[in-house]
Amino acid sequence: MRLIFWKDFLDLIFPRNCPQCGRSLFDFEQCLCTICQGSLPVANFHLRPYDNELTSKIRGLTKVNRVMAYLRFSKKGKSQKLLHQLKYKNKPEIGEEMGRLYGLLLSQNGYLKEWDLIVPVPLHPMKQKRRGFNQSEKFALGLAKPLDLAVENLLERRKFTETQTKKSRLERLENVDEVFGLRQGENISGMRILLVDDVITTGATLCACSNVLLANGAKHVDLVTIAAGGQ
Repeated sequence: MRLIFWKDFLDLIFPRNCPQCGRSLFDFEQCLCTICQGSLPVANFHLRPYDNELTSKIRGLTKVNRVMAYLRFSKKGKSQKLLHQLKYKNKPEIGEEMGRLYGLLLSQNGYLKEWDLIVPVPLHPMKQKRRGFNQSEKFALGLAKPLDLAVENLLERRKFTETQTKKSRLERLENVDEVFGLRQGENISGMRILLVDDVITTGATLCACSNVLLANGAKHVDLVTIAAGGQ
């Protein structure tokens, strides 16, 4: 009884609200309310993972395998609002929830036992310290639970790069050239890796990381993001 009282008291002082619509969350709702979960712009890239608009986007930049994203990105849309709150409003729980929901969807569509581990795209240590977390790692941790996989931070960002937001496709590719590397002492020979990031636009960052993993002996690398954006 005392625990219930304290929970009610904490909910009153620190209310749990849906980051999408602002409604109060029920106890069974982890991050998004049920209504907002049902209205997410879920994509179907997982139904054609080897041949879709995302694989076409990165063809020639890395050895293409499967490329998927949970949501379709649209400016001022629901996916942009969630990503903005995740990255700039200190809401890492959104990343984990997006991962959990997508992991459940993938597990229900035949993707169990498809990978050996999940690797998030790293942030530069200075940027991660400023933000307090790596949003890609939070997404990876959410994916890991329903897919029964470990998350390993195998990559490191060796150079601080400017934001990619306003750069052209060519500028983005140049901006990430020789930025990433495999952490010293790691052995990924023959591994099937799921590489994850928050969003894919041109694919420059994901492809740079994928090439590092493949060059160090990964059997194949699949790419997954929370959302897929435009050019």
